[in-house]
Amino acid sequence: MTQAKEFTNEPGQNNNHNNHQGEVKMLRVVACIDGSRAAPAVCDYAAWASKHMETPVTLLHVLDEERYPMEPDLAGSIGLGSREQLMDELAELDRKRSKLALEHGHHMLDEAEDRIRTLGIDDIIKRQRHGDLTESLLALENQTRLLVMGLHGESSSDRDVHVGSQLETVIRSVHRPILLVPDEYQQPKSAMLAFDGSATAFKGVELLAGSPVLKGMPIHLVMIGADTSDRREQLRKAEKMLGGLGSDITLAIRAGDVEPTLHAYQEEHDIDILVMGAYGHSRIRQFLVGSTTTTMLKTARKPLVILR
Repeated sequence: MTQAKEFTNEPGQNNNHNNHQGEVKMLRVVACIDGSRAAPAVCDYAAWASKHMETPVTLLHVLDEERYPMEPDLAGSIGLGSREQLMDELAELDRKRSKLALEHGHHMLDEAEDRIRTLGIDDIIKRQRHGDLTESLLALENQTRLLVMGLHGESSSDRDVHVGSQLETVIRSVHRPILLVPDEYQQPKSAMLAFDGSATAFKGVELLAGSPVLKGMPIHLVMIGADTSDRREQLRKAEKMLGGLGSDITLAIRAGDVEPTLHAYQEEHDIDILVMGAYGHSRIRQFLVGSTTTTMLKTARKPLVILR
């Protein structure tokens, strides 16, 4: 096991834990850890991906600067006399809250590391940043092979499930594959790719063909629309590209609206992972824009891989 060392603070950040020599040049599975119910599943799926991709893990916790400012901004609020004293006391309370939140983040990262190590992954670094989640992920983009995040945010409950508030911004901004996971882990044994025959879709097929994560796993290539000879030819071309994975590949074309049709196919065939591209002009990619994104993410019960 490689000995880790403490990372020096970077501008605009608080504490980065345990860094390996030369890790800047190494692509990693980046797992976003927070206080949501999905955090244990994020660890488990990150460990699963790490094993199959033979890629080390970075555990990332981002402290929201709006909720926990490093230095409270009370400009324009401070009056004279007792009001000034009250503002000073409130500022001190904010500083204490931020300090406690940082410590809590350290504990969450430590627990996540312990969980992943029990799953057989030793090459792990921990990072804690203070600021915006999307900006933090963009700063790590050139080191990221796969990003793992929970589908649901910290505010979710059994009765009221919320999609992570920053999830759509991350999907639109980060140009790396994103594995979005539900609250419970289930080892993936099959996958389906929502395919539309576009150049972007073929790039997604090429990406999957070059990754060992789905190797040997049954894969369904599914198109939504009319069953035409052109679409069949596109599917066969994609199937040929995936030949090196040694997978049992099923080709399917289904008519109907994209979201319910894809979910119905997934349920019908008991498929564990749905893989799809994000954004563009095709029907499949357009349905990820706006309110449909929220609906699809909110109703998802199984992992979803977004390809950018």
